[in-house]
Amino acid sequence: MSITPYEDLNVVLHELVSRIESILGKTLIGIYLQGSFAVGDFDEHSDVDFIVVMDQELSSDQVNHLQEMHDRLFDFGSEWAKHLEGSYFPAAVLRSTAKCGEDVWYLDHGARSLIRSDHCNTLLVRWVVRESGVILYGPPPETLIENISTGALKAEIYKVMHTWGKHILEQPSTYNNRFYQGYIVLNYSRMLHDLIRGIPGSKREGADWAKAHLDPQWIDLIDNAWDCRPDPARQVREPADPQAYERTVRFLRYVLDESQGALSGTTQ
Repeated sequence: MSITPYEDLNVVLHELVSRIESILGKTLIGIYLQGSFAVGDFDEHSDVDFIVVMDQELSSDQVNHLQEMHDRLFDFGSEWAKHLEGSYFPAAVLRSTAKCGEDVWYLDHGARSLIRSDHCNTLLVRWVVRESGVILYGPPPETLIENISTGALKAEIYKVMHTWGKHILEQPSTYNNRFYQGYIVLNYSRMLHDLIRGIPGSKREGADWAKAHLDPQWIDLIDNAWDCRPDPARQVREPADPQAYERTVRFLRYVLDESQGALSGTTQ
């Protein structure tokens, strides 16, 4: 399997697919990469986002076997195995946009076991999988997912921006570390760009657009945010530079203000 330019990752993906296929058997429909490996702007620090589609909800035995599999795969011997992140969707849930927000089985980045979460159960993930998902196993993803309107996608992006932004502004100490300092800057650059275009893109696209179109005072903050990406497990334990974090919070407020114009069509 030569899906990516990283041979170590290709080996991990081969193991992931073969082990899932062995556990789920005939109930397995498809396995797809989404996120940065789908939109085409990945690097050696990227998460490996995936979704698995089954013809029914996982049984308790299947969940137990998958828990054991992910725990063992974490120690596979490649750092890529620690960067897997994905969800297990019953086909009926993935197909219906009305079922967004329901909990499914989810493997968080850096985790060894599955939990129930709505993390991937969004319109944005469906759009990325449908339009540019990388097939690891199964049929073309557009056969499994309803078409998603631009208006619905933009409404979801706007809601996520303001819901998460409100939480950050109300509890800034929760995010006051080196990882989130950069993560907030890059993600809000990307989300504002996505909101204006109505098409999901990458952090790199969003950062380049923000530097070219937003107030120039933020250029150095955006450039420096990339330094917070390597080794997130360590960066999340290190406090952010106080001045950089204070500017990050101000940037967040600025982007939220700009997003108001994005919906009305007045933002650049």
